[in-house]
Amino acid sequence: MTLWFVFALMTVAAIFAVLWPLSRGAASKPGGSEAVVYTDQLAEIDRDVAAGLIGGSEAEAARVEIGRRLLAAVDGERDLSAQSNPKLRRSSAILALVGLPVAAVTLYLALGSPQLGDFPLSSRTRTVDANQPLENLVAQVEAHLEKNPTDGRGWNVLAPVLARLGRYDDAVRAYRNSITHSGDSAERRSDLGEALVGSAGGVVTSDAKAEFERAMAQSADDPKANYFLGLAAEQDGRNPDAASIWRAMLAKAPPNAPWRPLVEAALVRVGEPSAPTAPALSNEAMSAAKDMNEADRGAMIRGMVDRLATRLKQNGDDVEGWLRLVRAYMVMGERDKAESARSDARQAVANDAERLRQLNEGLKSLGLDG
Repeated sequence: MTLWFVFALMTVAAIFAVLWPLSRGAASKPGGSEAVVYTDQLAEIDRDVAAGLIGGSEAEAARVEIGRRLLAAVDGERDLSAQSNPKLRRSSAILALVGLPVAAVTLYLALGSPQLGDFPLSSRTRTVDANQPLENLVAQVEAHLEKNPTDGRGWNVLAPVLARLGRYDDAVRAYRNSITHSGDSAERRSDLGEALVGSAGGVVTSDAKAEFERAMAQSADDPKANYFLGLAAEQDGRNPDAASIWRAMLAKAPPNAPWRPLVEAALVRVGEPSAPTAPALSNEAMSAAKDMNEADRGAMIRGMVDRLATRLKQNGDDVEGWLRLVRAYMVMGERDKAESARSDARQAVANDAERLRQLNEGLKSLGLDG
């Protein structure tokens, strides 16, 4: 309402600025018309010539000068008369009073946004700043969802961020709202189960297991659900069942599956003999290893581990390589070297948040996350 009042005042001021000069009539000059004076002077010259007071050449020069002034005076009075024309002033006033507001409203309706609602200052200042802390951005999303609790897309965005921040209870609530308002899916069910595991300190509870089973019912190959169901079996003391689940995952997985190192490490943890205990061997190396005795085979594996360690020192971006190296040291019973490799790995990927997260998750699965 205040905005419209300001607009009205501005319009009135503009109209007043136009009408003010029109409201002032032409000021009458004292002493009569200037053209009449020059006409009398011409008549007086004729009388002086007739009386012989001035010569003919002088009279002609005087007539030329007075005639020039008379023409200028007549032109000036014509302009002044046009300016003081009441009809012209009236037309200009009507145009200012009606035309200006109509033109302003037409322009606003064409180019403005008359249907746009109020935009409070608090909302205008709530712009996203990528440089502010993540917690501040989360608080803004949470404030939005308090006012719009059915915004499924907002819950989808918020839930994984809360889980990454370690706010597992809030993440569980966010995932449940995401399922309610955005629809059920295997991915959302397995994410909810993972948040329940995090809330329980890494234990696959019955509620979490139920969510993983719901995810499996929708997608039997969901990797997260399969992994945590295997972890549930391991925590229940059923290592063969856990190994069976994880072996099946690896059999179906592509070679570059990002979760493959995690599952391989889990197989090592449950003592699965077929799990890889060192960097993968080529077909030629595997054929040669079959004919070696135990000592030679161990020496070959040791050489591969050493070469892997050397390569990682030169290029430490390979998270999967670090996990293979740590796992190999642990299998060989060299925990001190495994811990040293863990420290080197974290230092190598410290500037990459995503690689650091993958590394820490893999180390946790190896039981070496301290």
